[in-house]
Amino acid sequence: MSAADFAAANLSRATGAGLDLHEYQRVTTNLANLDQWGAAFMRVARGHLARAAQATTAISSAEHFQAAARWFHFATLGPNREHALAAAEADTAMGRALDLLEPGARRIEGPGFTGWLRGPADAAAAAVVVPGLDSSKEEFHDVINALLRRGVAVFAMDGPGQGVLTATTTVRADYHHVIGKVIDALGVESVGLVGLSLGGYYVAESAAREPRVAAAVTVSGPFRLDWDALPPPVRDLLAQRAGGEDAAHRFADQVNLSGLAPQITCPLLVVDGGQDIIPGVTNGQPLARLASRGRYLHLPHGDHLLGNARPDWLAAAADWLSGELT
Repeated sequence: MSAADFAAANLSRATGAGLDLHEYQRVTTNLANLDQWGAAFMRVARGHLARAAQATTAISSAEHFQAAARWFHFATLGPNREHALAAAEADTAMGRALDLLEPGARRIEGPGFTGWLRGPADAAAAAVVVPGLDSSKEEFHDVINALLRRGVAVFAMDGPGQGVLTATTTVRADYHHVIGKVIDALGVESVGLVGLSLGGYYVAESAAREPRVAAAVTVSGPFRLDWDALPPPVRDLLAQRAGGEDAAHRFADQVNLSGLAPQITCPLLVVDGGQDIIPGVTNGQPLARLASRGRYLHLPHGDHLLGNARPDWLAAAADWLSGELT
């Protein structure tokens, strides 16, 4: 894939995550080939770090640290010889932003997960935001902020094979074990879950097997994967995150909610975009149909992660989840 095609494919994802549209276009337009992606994005991120150091107010400094975190994260989506460093820098920059903006934010870590708990300490409800195959806790600021504005405490996490844990862990299909440890660490009786992309599968699998999940939202989550039909770039990415092609094949074979969906008894909102068509991936309509309290929101014009359709689903999903939790 050319750099231009890859940039176009990730445009709505980038803007949805908070990258400035014009800055993104300036950077990606100047890429001679895709191999320059990682280095170019890390240069922009370091530029924001420099601005953070020069800022005259804590707010401005924190905003640049947040921007740096996003750019470092997006540096991991394309070819990057310094993938682990970029993920670590994203993690560090986000931590520095929260130190300035939200001193009450808490870093919580456990076996197979790490992340930030944000929001009021006395919040009546907590939500866990679960990233996907190549996303991380630094990506979904709009989802996190929408829930925070509604009084919900939010734990934004990296799990096995995700974000800052990519260098030391591999993906696992039985994600409910991770969610169970997260709930234990949060010290709450129940949580709401929001899963994006492959995180949608993780959330649905957890809702079926972890009784402390009170409500769940999936966004562009797969119902089933067919390894043989997946495009080569997706298989390659799975192999990277699973620790090899054989492990990736086994993982893909486990991503199948046919038997688990009827076991989901909590309220479930499934959000899909009609333009999100990937060979080998079955979208979420069967999940919503088979879950006893499933609800399906299909946006015909929405792409993967629905970054091109935020007004059509984000506020409604945040309202729905906060309402179910409180």
